[in-house]
Amino acid sequence: MTAADYKDDSIKTLEWNEHIRRRPGMYIGKLGDGSAPEDGIYVLTKEVLDNSIDEFMMGFGKTIELTISDKLVSIRDYGRGIPLGKVHDAAARMNTGAKYDSKVFKKSVGLNGVGIKAVNALSSHFRIQSFRDGRAKSLSYSAGNVLLDEPEQETREANGTLTEFIPDESVFGQYTFINEYLESLLKNYVFLNTGLTIVFNGVKFFSKNGLLDLLNENMSSPGLYPPIRLQGEDIELAITHGNQYVEDYYSFVNGQFTTQGGTHLQAFREAYVRTIREFFRKDFEASDIRTSIIAAVSIKVVEPVFESQTKTRLGSKDMDPAKGPTISRYVGDFIKKELDNYLHRNPETAEAILRKIVEAEKERKEMAGIRKIARERAKKVTLHNSKLRDCRVHFSDNHERASESSLFITEGDSASGSITKSRDANTQGVFSLKGKPLNSFGMTKKVVYENEEFNLLQAALNIEDGLENLRYNKVIIATDADDDGMHIRLLLITFFLQFFPDLIKHNHLFILQTPLFRVRNAKKGCTKYCYNPAEREHAIRELGPKPEITRFKGLGEISPDEFRHFIGPDIRLEPVRLKKNDTIPGLLEFYMGKNTPERQNFIIDNLRIEEDRVEEDNPIPVSAVQATTEVLSVSVPEPEELMELI
Repeated sequence: MTAADYKDDSIKTLEWNEHIRRRPGMYIGKLGDGSAPEDGIYVLTKEVLDNSIDEFMMGFGKTIELTISDKLVSIRDYGRGIPLGKVHDAAARMNTGAKYDSKVFKKSVGLNGVGIKAVNALSSHFRIQSFRDGRAKSLSYSAGNVLLDEPEQETREANGTLTEFIPDESVFGQYTFINEYLESLLKNYVFLNTGLTIVFNGVKFFSKNGLLDLLNENMSSPGLYPPIRLQGEDIELAITHGNQYVEDYYSFVNGQFTTQGGTHLQAFREAYVRTIREFFRKDFEASDIRTSIIAAVSIKVVEPVFESQTKTRLGSKDMDPAKGPTISRYVGDFIKKELDNYLHRNPETAEAILRKIVEAEKERKEMAGIRKIARERAKKVTLHNSKLRDCRVHFSDNHERASESSLFITEGDSASGSITKSRDANTQGVFSLKGKPLNSFGMTKKVVYENEEFNLLQAALNIEDGLENLRYNKVIIATDADDDGMHIRLLLITFFLQFFPDLIKHNHLFILQTPLFRVRNAKKGCTKYCYNPAEREHAIRELGPKPEITRFKGLGEISPDEFRHFIGPDIRLEPVRLKKNDTIPGLLEFYMGKNTPERQNFIIDNLRIEEDRVEEDNPIPVSAVQATTEVLSVSVPEPEELMELI
């Protein structure tokens, strides 16, 4: 456009729904296909649920019903219902809502009048019904545009709101809801709202013990002492210590899971250290006091200020902008009084905490020299110029694209080179391994510093002292789909499980899925990339007679131009996840420890189950180290690798 072309009609004004559809990232963070818990389809679901939770928090409606069937999401609450004359405004007029009135919604999550409108605009089907005192109002939309505005009518339905929507595939592409992510979300809701029942596809979620239930749900083994539970008018805490090396926190504001913490979590960490020092009358190091702590922190704030629309980090300084103390003072005073009283009443717990602090202090002093040498070695090998090709935006940054930051862990120069040339240098970094990592099973944390690969990887991720300053939201293992590649996956997963399990617990570890086949028809000028034999056969039928078929045997065989398709918007990632009943020591012992008849039988049985699915020219990764799929949902070794384990 030249200067002469810049005229009055060059200035465009978008309708509210059009702006949301053109810039969805501003409203829901990211799109995604449902393979990650922060993907947009879950954000849409959560936006509607938040409104129902706010009703419960105000004392209306003890049950919420969530149903998902064939991509149709339906949420029914039994709150007060939207005032019938304002249903359209609430669903389709930006910056409109009752939550601007703090008398009506004192401590709610959704405060900016945007959330439900984003759901409306980004759905191919959106219907909202309000039931109030025997009357009902219903409207239907598509992409934010009204399709049907039904007149008010009589009803026998109980008061409340029914919202249903289908995320628009023209925006999100092909997507799938993963029940495990939804169940985790719903569990947090009931843990934080004692007395609330959520029914998801017929399954009830209810918590009697609040944050104690949350800790028990997320701990893979019992704590060193019974969890401490402290409750106040606008605050609840649950605290214990485990056997892991790092600090593990679950923080919430008005029921919102603030995965990146914020002022409330920082206030807790500081106040906990002060209180412990004063109780034992000793100036312990803060890191020793907090080593291995597992804590859940929930506070309620009037008009909270979050640092993004997706509300993952609290920025508020005050409990109530109109009056009252700062968050730091409120949390500090509460912990100083209640935790001190608890420790005096429970000397066994106090003794357990003291033993843990002394143990951490001893280990820190023993490790001090090793850490110093390791850091100096890391500087000498010029981490950021050799092993790591860094990106510009990091997860720890206050940046709108921080959640997109990823680190690919690769093996070999050719694979590293292909990804480096193909990546988005703004958000995607590459860490190059040199050969197979060490099997770290059964080793102490000294190996993290003494082994060059592990030391440099830890430094690249910035996780030595926990996840608070983690530099990448997604840590992606990118290895070949052959025996060696599968073995490297297992060794890396073992390393993270052994020393940094929170990386897995908090959904940061993934496996990169790359295509096994390229099916090309030169005459048609068409190419299909296939991730399994079924996709290959479909591509052959679609492209016509005798297409050229290439079998990729390693990442290095994929050119940088092709790799751009596989690590861009359509990237396929398999999350590595721990399940409720998985104990990390038992898991590592079974799969990485000494050979046992049980493991032999497990592998042989799984090989038999999958035998019919394996083609001679293309062994499919099978579910025998379902050790690491059932337990850790990842792709697994091929039959040859599994037999070597026996």
